[in-house]
Amino acid sequence: MSQPPIIVKKVKKVTGGHHGGSWKIAYADFLAGMMTFFLLMWLISLMSPKQKAQVAAYFRHFNIFKKAGLSMLMQYYKTGRMNLKSGLLPESTFSLKTTEEKLKQVVETYLRSLKEHVLIRMQYTGKERVIRVEIVDLVGKPLFYKGSAELTPEAKKILKAFAQVLKDLPVSISVEGHTDATPFKNGQIGNWELSTARALSAMLELEKDGVPPWKIRKVVGYAATMPLFKNNPYDPRNRRITLVIKYEPKFAKAPQKPSKESQPKESQ
Repeated sequence: MSQPPIIVKKVKKVTGGHHGGSWKIAYADFLAGMMTFFLLMWLISLMSPKQKAQVAAYFRHFNIFKKAGLSMLMQYYKTGRMNLKSGLLPESTFSLKTTEEKLKQVVETYLRSLKEHVLIRMQYTGKERVIRVEIVDLVGKPLFYKGSAELTPEAKKILKAFAQVLKDLPVSISVEGHTDATPFKNGQIGNWELSTARALSAMLELEKDGVPPWKIRKVVGYAATMPLFKNNPYDPRNRRITLVIKYEPKFAKAPQKPSKESQPKESQ
């Protein structure tokens, strides 16, 4: 009697197929990487331009074989500060363009109701770049009371907002006063005297709001000789105060007072 044939069935196990788990591990790694990326972007968005420059300077000199431990971003997240060695942040990190954007942001945030009074632009004069902040009169909305150098409350608010930005920056400020072409004569006072007096009044207001006196480079009146709107010299917007802002590295710190030894002695 013959025996039935023996049949051996071999089952091949497939791992990582349609119902396997390897893709889940890869997907989890991907999600972890994306979460880390967005966390990094969020932390960077909280930093000021100066702190971003510090981060860039840090990684420019970073050596993985010499430094390890708590990351700088995590340190900033926990303490709000970053401890860097002195000298890593070059002076060139200051940017007039960044300052221009910051001033425009102040207008949009704190001076929204007065934004029509302000025109901010970058000006190139040869190799020199400056920011010109034009604070202009509007019809029925003057910066000064008629025929005087007394600032209106609106003008004081504008100058105070800009002073809070400029007082701590390494910049010099020139204050210009301008009038339109309408002749003005009040006793011995004409447009030249009036524009100069208004520039001086604006300068004193900036100092009152915290701008150090040694950052003021020049205070001058130009009467109607430099109209902003040349097609119409009688345009009320030609009546304005102009702040000319220039980068000055030496103004990053207050000048030191001369010692008593260096001061000239009074003659007997």
